[in-house]
Amino acid sequence: MCDRCLIQDQQGTRKEPDITSELPRLAAVTRPHRGAGLAGSPVVPYPHGGLARHANLPPGERLRVLLVEDDEGDAFLVGELLAETNSMIDLLVATSLREARQRISDVDCVLLDLGLPDAQGLDGLRQVLEMSSGAAVCVLTGRSDEHLGVVAVAEGAQDYLVKGQVDGVLLTRALRYAVERKRADENARRLREVELRQAESARLERGLLPQPLMTTDQVAVHTFYRPGRHAALIGGDFFDVVQTHPDRLDLIVGDVCGHGVDEAALGVELRVAWRALVLARVPDDEVLPALEQVLMSERRLQEIFATVATIRLDLDANRATVRLAGHPPPLLLSGGRVAPVPAPGGLLLGVRPRRPIAYDLEFDTDDWSLLMYTDGLIEGRVGAGNERLDVPGLSGLLDEPANRSVSLPELPAWLVGRAERLNGGPLADDVAMLLVSRGGGR
Repeated sequence: MCDRCLIQDQQGTRKEPDITSELPRLAAVTRPHRGAGLAGSPVVPYPHGGLARHANLPPGERLRVLLVEDDEGDAFLVGELLAETNSMIDLLVATSLREARQRISDVDCVLLDLGLPDAQGLDGLRQVLEMSSGAAVCVLTGRSDEHLGVVAVAEGAQDYLVKGQVDGVLLTRALRYAVERKRADENARRLREVELRQAESARLERGLLPQPLMTTDQVAVHTFYRPGRHAALIGGDFFDVVQTHPDRLDLIVGDVCGHGVDEAALGVELRVAWRALVLARVPDDEVLPALEQVLMSERRLQEIFATVATIRLDLDANRATVRLAGHPPPLLLSGGRVAPVPAPGGLLLGVRPRRPIAYDLEFDTDDWSLLMYTDGLIEGRVGAGNERLDVPGLSGLLDEPANRSVSLPELPAWLVGRAERLNGGPLADDVAMLLVSRGGGR
């Protein structure tokens, strides 16, 4: 400090120079040269806080800041403020929104002046917020307007700074705090999206997997559902059980092709439509054709189809009627043996309308079980090759002596565990199962 400044400081008459009044002098004496920086952008190479890597910090600790400022003197002074605090900030400079749009990728924060050649005021802020995606945005302007600052923050800026009222420490702190607030906001937004998706999935799952509508104790029904969750999405597998007479029980297991909310919603519609048709006592041969009409009118794409297996149990006669529409056959467990029900496979729903052929199944004893399932259970691999578990493999699992000690309520989960071990990991598709048992069940 010179003698005159020292005397003025002791007398309390010395005034700090305004930041904008100092710019011409600073720019004239120490005007920096510009070089090629990140992604070919002009970068001010400040030796203590700009481009040079700090030897004791990992690269992830540094911030990339894009300064959008058309005044070269102001841009230089911002770089000096960051350099004098050893801020570990890489500063890129754009003189217009057009340049900023080309250089804004991979930056942590945008420091924006509200007076630019191609944008003025809040309009420029809105454009930067739209193009900045995950980057924080701070306003640095010469306009000391409290109302404007409140509006800017309300629009989405993390901070509002006034030129001449910030030093290097405050500017560095404001930039780092802005980046952390933006990250916290993004994390909160993603968490909220996950929560909403989970809530939506839970509502759809309740529609896909209702409580069996039955009162009889002549048979027991055990259900199982495991979504093949990818990014918290659910599929279109569904099941239902409806009793319309003391000795009559209807069961359905279905699978809408695809994964996601749209397919799950379509699965809910099909299940509800099937329950309504059964409760309305629609003739047996007309139920699946009517269900196909619902599918074809509600699906969003013509390529979407569904597979369905239905069983009508006549408990008094100890018999069942099985109808398949492109679905894997149920498995019959009886007399210590396991065998697929030899019902005709039929056509997929939504491909070419055609009534499934009914297959009548007579039970030899009062101890039996029928396992209905979706194809996610049998599509897993067996070993390192491309061989799938398929229906014979599933029958073999049920025929293993080890499953004799597994109770019927736990049998579906046991099967999934065995299929996953053979697959070498979780099954990729959703799995829905209905196990209906009478007597000992085997």
